[in-house]
Amino acid sequence: MEGSATRSVIVVNPQGFHARPAHLFVKLAGSFACQIEIVKGNEVINGKSILDLLTLGAGNGTTLTLRASGDCANEAVEALAQLIEGG
Repeated sequence: MEGSATRSVIVVNPQGFHARPAHLFVKLAGSFACQIEIVKGNEVINGKSILDLLTLGAGNGTTLTLRASGDCANEAVEALAQLIEGG
């Protein structure tokens, strides 16, 4: 089933999106077949690219929008949102 999902999340990790959480995010994102994007302001990056994530500069308190399209988009957005909101 082809679909799309969007959800806003706030980065709660005190150090923001540094190497370790970025690695966990990319690893989880890669486990889904759908396309995943992260939106910060007017910047849109590939949610499966560790380099894109590290250069995004998403510090503590940053609001990000997770977007997924394709198979299992809803599951992907929910799982990734829980990862970010869990710190």
